[in-house]
Amino acid sequence: MTPEERLLDNLIDMEEAAREAIAFLEEVSFEAFEQDLLRQRAVAMTFVLLATAAARIQTLFADIATEQPEIAWSKIRGLRNLVVHQYDRMDWRIIWDTVQSDLPKLVRQIDQLRHPHIQGE
Repeated sequence: MTPEERLLDNLIDMEEAAREAIAFLEEVSFEAFEQDLLRQRAVAMTFVLLATAAARIQTLFADIATEQPEIAWSKIRGLRNLVVHQYDRMDWRIIWDTVQSDLPKLVRQIDQLRHPHIQGE
């Protein structure tokens, strides 16, 4: 696998995980999410997958991460650490808000990174 293919695979992994989290909460109220252990765990796992791919990009393609400061690389990794190491203290409102407001923006940013010709043409 070429470096370009590896980068693309990781970007796709990030985008798919973000889209899954969004889909898991589509047409679900916060109150329903707060009571739904299955949905909470599903969304939490998408954060782990998203952050794992982001960490690989930061490690293998540091220049890409540096050149794309609008993507919150450190915050993405921080959410993964929260999910993995402090799951019992999760603030589901923060998770909910992140999925509702931050992840759609992240999907757009990743899509633009994967398809740079869309930006300027």
